[in-house]
Amino acid sequence: MVRLSVNINKIATLRNSRGGNNPDVLKVAMDCERFGAQGITVHPRPDERHIRYSDVRAIKQVITTEFNIEGNSREQKFVDLVLETKPAQVTLVPDELGQITSNHGWDTIANQDYLKYTIAMFQEAGIRVSIFVDPVPQMVEAAATTGTDRIELYTEGYATHFSHGRELAIAPYIAAAKVANEAGLGINAGHDLDLQNLKFFAAHIPGLLEVSIGHALVSDALYFGLESTIHQYLEQLKVSSV
Repeated sequence: MVRLSVNINKIATLRNSRGGNNPDVLKVAMDCERFGAQGITVHPRPDERHIRYSDVRAIKQVITTEFNIEGNSREQKFVDLVLETKPAQVTLVPDELGQITSNHGWDTIANQDYLKYTIAMFQEAGIRVSIFVDPVPQMVEAAATTGTDRIELYTEGYATHFSHGRELAIAPYIAAAKVANEAGLGINAGHDLDLQNLKFFAAHIPGLLEVSIGHALVSDALYFGLESTIHQYLEQLKVSSV
């Protein structure tokens, strides 16, 4: 079964909007695990507008499942945090300063040398590395030569076009996944996956290992409750890839 990693950034956004510690980010992380999530994802940014660097350190001390830290490795503060906390996985995302949310993958051709150096640095510290990529075969091929362990397919395009034709929406992701499989890369995925489009995606991406879901899952939890929502997402992942 594909693993579910819950991104808790939006929980931190809600907390920060009023100050104090309500909702409690640490409790939510532990509850997500207790309700069945196989991992916790955070994406700290330089302005700490949602997850704070202190949150990352604290979460590492209390969770027992996989910890995935996403972020821009061009920021030395981020690099230092990852090397200090040593999560199970670091996901490298080519964010720009002040970016609201991640909106594109790496150009793995133009950034080949940089990625090789950065990936090796994290791997030497015993951290699995995944890099954010668009569903473009050439970018996946070049990702394989960086030495990365996994790629994370950026799925906004799939989510946007799903309601207009799911077969067309998923076609580039299937093609990219096949290239990744041939190259021996693990496959993660994330961005705008939800209860409507997740099952179809998981069923049709060969070799999919993990999805990271935050915004949609937290939004659904407002209606269904966190425990029920996590169970619903896990049900969507109980499929066999084609």
